[in-house]
Amino acid sequence: MDREAGGITQHIGATEVPADLLNELCGPLLGGNSFDSPGLLFIDTPGHHSFSTLRARGGSLADVAILMIDIMEGVRPQTIESIRILKAAKTPFVIAANKVDRLHGWRAERDRPMALAMREQTGDTLGYFDQRYWDLVGQFAEHGFNIERYDRIKDFTKEIALVPISAREGEGIQDLLAVVIGMAERYLVEQLTDIEGAGEGTVLEMKEERGLGKTLDVILYRGSVKKGDEIILTTEEGGISTRVRGMFSPRGMSEMRDAGNRWDSSEAAFAAAGLKISAPDMDGVLAGTTMRVVTTDEERVAAMSLANAEADISVELAEEGVIIKADTVGGLEALAKELGELDVPIRHATIGKVNRRDVRSAENAADPLHRIIMAFSTDILPDALEEIENSENGVKYLGSDIIYRILEEREEWVEDRTRELEEASREKVVYPGRILLLPDHTFRISKPAVVGVRILAGRIHVGQRLLKNGERIGQIKSIRSGQESMKEAKQGAEVAVAIDGVTVGRQIEEDDVLLVDIPESHAKKLRKMDLSAAEQEVLEELTLIHRKDSHFWGR
Repeated sequence: MDREAGGITQHIGATEVPADLLNELCGPLLGGNSFDSPGLLFIDTPGHHSFSTLRARGGSLADVAILMIDIMEGVRPQTIESIRILKAAKTPFVIAANKVDRLHGWRAERDRPMALAMREQTGDTLGYFDQRYWDLVGQFAEHGFNIERYDRIKDFTKEIALVPISAREGEGIQDLLAVVIGMAERYLVEQLTDIEGAGEGTVLEMKEERGLGKTLDVILYRGSVKKGDEIILTTEEGGISTRVRGMFSPRGMSEMRDAGNRWDSSEAAFAAAGLKISAPDMDGVLAGTTMRVVTTDEERVAAMSLANAEADISVELAEEGVIIKADTVGGLEALAKELGELDVPIRHATIGKVNRRDVRSAENAADPLHRIIMAFSTDILPDALEEIENSENGVKYLGSDIIYRILEEREEWVEDRTRELEEASREKVVYPGRILLLPDHTFRISKPAVVGVRILAGRIHVGQRLLKNGERIGQIKSIRSGQESMKEAKQGAEVAVAIDGVTVGRQIEEDDVLLVDIPESHAKKLRKMDLSAAEQEVLEELTLIHRKDSHFWGR
């Protein structure tokens, strides 16, 4: 299909398809009805990331969303993330199950409606399709959505339409457009004519363009904007005012992100449209925030107030917690929301690249499991990365364009870090133990007594006191295995120990079973640790002995 001849217009990050072309393409599928609105603006959002950027505060910029899925792969992590965003924003959507031409035996025909394509397939091929289709039905049901093939739906408010398509062959595109048109006409009538009044739009990103200076890529979703208009924008510090110096759209059919110098100047733009705006004094404008056109003092005051509110990122912060970063307000709030559902406290939440200040802030977290920086769709500066590598407190950096992946990697890191911390803690804590004095293994009777022992449970450590029948009888001075001196020996080991304060034949005898005592403060720590059954048994035995004298020992 010749896009330019067909009247399709490319905008900044978007594609406009006029009503006459929609009616021409989809007329046979619309049952003789026509699409009354000016057209549809398709915003290209690669993955879920751009969509989260486009989230209007408290809603969604999109009236209807098309969720693209590879029918051969099914639901992927990116799909789950997109579903979460759509669900949170309450955005109606249709599923485009792409790549049906890859199904075994599929007979493809260029630009054919899917309703006709299905009739031309063999029974075996339709069987392969049904298998993939029912897999998707089950996967979406797990996330609380009922999906149905578009041509079998009776009520679009109760079921989500799935349209099989082949983007490569153009099969099913008419069907997909017809479903979108039907949803728009039936449920979104008021939103489809919102072109009057002062303009409002969402800032996609700010970038430097050769010959234009700093520019904003904007999706205009309400009203109009023209050269010379005063606009209110949002920075981290709050609202700022500037005037539109120029507005541009890509020349011809240039793809938005690759238009380079091929820009056409525009005098005015009307919703819905994607455009590039040039204006002075736009430093620090936040992606994902709102651009508002103002024409009076009252409108300026109101817009400034709204911009200041937007700058105040709605993320609940705690005195102790993790650090999060994102490239947009919407992205930051989306990440914060997911962490909130996991009860993960957040200490700092800011927009921009991860810097040294973020790393130092993470280093100062009291809880080692909070020494982590999670960055959604933003990079880390080289000096910050160097700071992490040199960090003595073990700061972790996680960055991804997929929130789902950040959460998964954080969970894995928490598990690994918890295990490391427990192992380190175990090394510092004195453990309880039970030992047997081996017969015929008395090497010295006293000062100190040196005897061979087998560790029956737990472990022994140099400096620990020994108990016999609940009474203290001596202290371990040293531990040896052959010629090797040891600080500690664990269950199952047979070693020689030197014991101060006892004499073999008086306080201790061969075949005696002794308990290895622990400080009360260590007993409290041990109760929070994952002890073996034998260690737990010895700890309980020691606790009963000590509580004869101190009722609350070890609590």
